[in-house]
Amino acid sequence: MGGLCRLGQCISRRLARSNPRLFATAPCLEPAELKKTALHDFHVEHGGKMVPFAGWSMPLQYRDSIMDSTLHCRASAGLFDVSHMCGLSLRGRDCVPFLETLVVADVAGLQPGTGTLTIFTNERGGAIDDSVVAKVGDDHIYLVVNAGCRDKDLAHIGAHMEAFKSKGGSVEWHIHDERSLLALQGPMSAPVLQLLTKENLSKFYFGDFRTTNINGSLCFLTRTGYTGEDGFEISVPSEDALDLTKAILEKSEGRVKLTGLGARDSLRLEAGLCLYGNDMELHITPVEAGLSWAIGMRRRAEGGFLGSEVILKQLQEGPAIRRVGFFSTGPPPRSHSEIFSSSGEKIGEVTSGGFSPCLKKNIAMGYVKSGFHKVGTEAKIVIRGKSNDGVVTKMPFVPTKYYKPS
Repeated sequence: MGGLCRLGQCISRRLARSNPRLFATAPCLEPAELKKTALHDFHVEHGGKMVPFAGWSMPLQYRDSIMDSTLHCRASAGLFDVSHMCGLSLRGRDCVPFLETLVVADVAGLQPGTGTLTIFTNERGGAIDDSVVAKVGDDHIYLVVNAGCRDKDLAHIGAHMEAFKSKGGSVEWHIHDERSLLALQGPMSAPVLQLLTKENLSKFYFGDFRTTNINGSLCFLTRTGYTGEDGFEISVPSEDALDLTKAILEKSEGRVKLTGLGARDSLRLEAGLCLYGNDMELHITPVEAGLSWAIGMRRRAEGGFLGSEVILKQLQEGPAIRRVGFFSTGPPPRSHSEIFSSSGEKIGEVTSGGFSPCLKKNIAMGYVKSGFHKVGTEAKIVIRGKSNDGVVTKMPFVPTKYYKPS
């Protein structure tokens, strides 16, 4: 356990203190102390290298390399167990206005059966967490928060909910600990999943949500993911998770492979997606993080969410720092690598970085002072005391392939 634990801790620090769509830093707990998903034994039987993530025993990779599984997901499909993440439902006539006090999205403007990425903010405009939120109906919202943020998110939502209800608001919640969550990602995801459901997936677009039967089980199905590929997140009753996993793999005839959290990190970085704890934190606003698109137009006009004064001012005047992407030479940049201008001024630091399996070059994200954020700006990235050439580049690094109406 020792070697894998150290590897898990190393990648945990790189992967940040959790995201969704991903993970979290955790002490190297003894195996008996770690929580296990419904698929834990299945992972082990199939060569899963289990490491601690956010207090859970999770597969870092299987028998293939992280690079190979990354490439397979891009070319075909990968199946991820992300049951460590926290799904919850808000219900009641006021669930939408309640949620809008906490997030930047125009939730009221969503059509029933659609969703979006949003940000939970604090009073200073900083990001508490990012979340995929789906409007099931006017009186039902389904959302998923990150594993490592679960405790603080639930405490934050719960405290504000009690205050909201004390003023006459009608909202309740249910935390879906009885369900597991699978992420099926890649170009073969829809063709394979279509074999297990009567839902017409050709009319089911990126961000859409349905409660539907899959392989004989009533599932929450969202066309989303955190890889940049077309794909789905499937919330399934935990007692049916193993059967659904086996059915997906069997029906795929080798097109879908079990994929671990190591490749999930490579995939999200190539897609230019933030990892909470690295690329977004309590002191980083959505505007600074390059997520202004997640702030609904009505919300920009009306505000009404925590920290809206700070965020709306940044939208008008521009932020002091900005998240950017880099290509670089030398060793792959890592979190906290310092960034300097070509004239030697320190202008920021890397928040996520690595070697791209698809592009076969170093990629990184980080924050720099405004003015140094334009594509083509040259920089120096210091890694282990040595300066390496870098250049600001567009993101995503690898084009996204979300399934949208033509």
